[in-house]
Amino acid sequence: MARAIIADDHPLFRAALKQALLETLEAPILEVASFDQLIEAIEKQPQVELVLLDLTMPGNRGLTGLTSLRSRYPDILVVIVSANEQLQTIRQAMAFGASAYIPKSMPLAELQQAVHTVLAGDTWLAEHLRDAVEAETPEQHLDFAQRLEQLTPQQFRVLECLADGLLNKQIAFELNVQETTIKQHVSAILRKLNVINRTQAGIIFKQMLNASEFNDATDA
Repeated sequence: MARAIIADDHPLFRAALKQALLETLEAPILEVASFDQLIEAIEKQPQVELVLLDLTMPGNRGLTGLTSLRSRYPDILVVIVSANEQLQTIRQAMAFGASAYIPKSMPLAELQQAVHTVLAGDTWLAEHLRDAVEAETPEQHLDFAQRLEQLTPQQFRVLECLADGLLNKQIAFELNVQETTIKQHVSAILRKLNVINRTQAGIIFKQMLNASEFNDATDA
């Protein structure tokens, strides 16, 4: 019964990460190379309590993977492991519910310490990042992150479609539901996010994620 999943599309890095974690977790660890594979693995292994998530693997657009996981599986701890060390991305990741943000440049011994800390119920950041991140996390990021957590998994998927500019009829087709159901979801999303209309909801969502997506692309 797996306790953790490593989600990264680089096999050599996954292998090194798995070796380090085996000493810490003393339990089977799954490996996946895309976000779709990650969701499939979680559905098959509902007892998983920890995901180590790369921001640039296939199927993960910036921080959308993190926010999707937090919406669908709020009991799973998500640790970001990324080559991106941009403070803005780290601030957003922590505001959106990451339990830790671990740069890939960090020694594996520190990664073990980070996982220990997260499993003990605390958040973790490298000492040289903590003060800078906590001092400058914008209030609007924290507020929007808290509001996102109120969305159901289906509402979160509808919000992603809104951000991509899809109409209700198109979203209904994508999710294989009635258009009236989508209208109900949109109304609930606007209320929970405290926004005026669907356009504003989509714009704010994309603004919160686009910076990290751009930074990830430059690091890839």
